[in-house]
Amino acid sequence: MVSRKQQNNNLTDFFEEEYSSLKGYVRSKITHTAESDAEDIIQDVALRIFSRPLDALPIQNIGGFVYNAIRNRIIDVMRTKKERIDNEKTLELLWTEFASMFYEDFTEEYPDQLKERLKEAIAELKPVYRDIVIAVDFEGYTYREISKQTGIPPGTLMSRRHRAMSLLLKKLELVKK
Repeated sequence: MVSRKQQNNNLTDFFEEEYSSLKGYVRSKITHTAESDAEDIIQDVALRIFSRPLDALPIQNIGGFVYNAIRNRIIDVMRTKKERIDNEKTLELLWTEFASMFYEDFTEEYPDQLKERLKEAIAELKPVYRDIVIAVDFEGYTYREISKQTGIPPGTLMSRRHRAMSLLLKKLELVKK
C-alpha cells in the first residue's frame, strides 16, 4: 500500500516529467486554443488530483489516471466553449427579446435605438447588478454556477438580479415617456 505522501511524490514526478507531453496532448484535442488554455487545463486537473480526499482509493496507474482526467476536463471545456459560441450567436436576438420585456408596445421599427438604450441602461447599473444581469440573461449562467464561482449565495444573486431588473425598468420607463 502506497502512503499519501509517496503517492503525491509520484504524482509530482509524473507532472514534472510529462508536462510538455501533457500540453501536446491537450493541444492535439483542442483546436484553435492558446497555449495558456492547455496549461490551464493541466493545472486544473493537477489541482483536482492533489486535492483528492484522504480516503480516496490510491491511484494504481498514474499516467492512465492523469490522461483520463485531462480528457474529461477537455470534454468539459469544449462543451462550455460550444455553449458560449451558441450564446454569442444569439446575443443580438437576446438584446431584442430582453428589451421587449420592458416595452409592451415593442415594434421592429426601433430595435437599434432600443438595444442601444438598453445597453446604456445596463452599463449605468452598479457592477454587482450589471454583472448578474449579464451573467444570467446573456451568458446563460445559472445562479448555482455563479454562486459556485463567486461564493455568493444563490438567494443573494437572485435578489440582486431582481433589484437590477427593477432599476432597469424604471430607467427605461423614463425614456419611454
